[in-house]
Amino acid sequence: MIEVEKLTKRYGPHTAVSDVSFHVQKGEILGFLGPNGAGKTTTMRILTGYLSATSGSARVAGYDVFESPLEVKKRIGYLPETPPLYPDMRVSDFLSFVAKIKGVPSGQRKARIDESVQKAWLGDVRHRFIGRLSKGYRQRVGLAQAIISNPDVLILDEPTAGLDPKQQAETRDLIKGLGGGHTIVLSTHILSEVSATCGRVLIINKSQVVAEDTPDNLMQRLRGSEELGVEVRGDAQGAELALRTVNGIAAVRLKKTADGISTFEVEAQSGHDIRADIARAVVQKGFDLVGLQRQRMSLEEIFLQLTTADADEPAAPAGPAPTAEVTA
Repeated sequence: MIEVEKLTKRYGPHTAVSDVSFHVQKGEILGFLGPNGAGKTTTMRILTGYLSATSGSARVAGYDVFESPLEVKKRIGYLPETPPLYPDMRVSDFLSFVAKIKGVPSGQRKARIDESVQKAWLGDVRHRFIGRLSKGYRQRVGLAQAIISNPDVLILDEPTAGLDPKQQAETRDLIKGLGGGHTIVLSTHILSEVSATCGRVLIINKSQVVAEDTPDNLMQRLRGSEELGVEVRGDAQGAELALRTVNGIAAVRLKKTADGISTFEVEAQSGHDIRADIARAVVQKGFDLVGLQRQRMSLEEIFLQLTTADADEPAAPAGPAPTAEVTA
């Protein structure tokens, strides 16, 4: 559905995006991550037709972004970080205007507006002027305009900015529900949102792609071995000796002992699933196995590990901001 090959964008001596390539399959939700200035927004603006590229290619729904920009825009719903809204229009009038310029047939407009209002929780303010709404409500109006034409592709840049925790959770549920029927590229600084909604993650740093995979696969690649948390009731020294008898263990570290329960961090050799062997060894030595679970790297840890090297170097500018217009 989205094909990007060797995309590059330069502003004079500064490179905002360098040789970026990735594909997004139909119905997939891709988390697009990176620190400020890494090139995320520039890439999304190129995909939506706001910016041209210096070199490379991009296709959306089978159409070349540079050769057929209007066809691409018909198939994209775009929510930029700051939604391009018209403060002197009422919410319902604005959505009607967007529906018209996006080519929604006249007989379907009312239904599409009502559905967008319902999905974005705008029922209480649909007749109010946009300029009188809070930031959170304006963000919801931006989300409603992005989905009003039922596009093939949704590109969402910080979709929950300005929303309260309840609204953030509702928006995550909405995005998950849109997956499958829509191809979604989601950029956000709230990494828990990516973990909750995205099947695959692309991380960009200093204008280049530094990782692309599922969160689980990234964890395995970065850690290189599996780590387990083991809780044992009984003598800590004896429990540690029991653990060290298990084949496939690379390291055992005692983390803490409290209320007669010792917590160990066990590192398994790559490719070994030793959970059953650990349980057997502990019980056979007369100890109670209280807990045994995989220790997962959080997406925050993965992100920091991939993006904090040489973090003191200045990042390239993201380029000029788009004018306040709605993507047709």
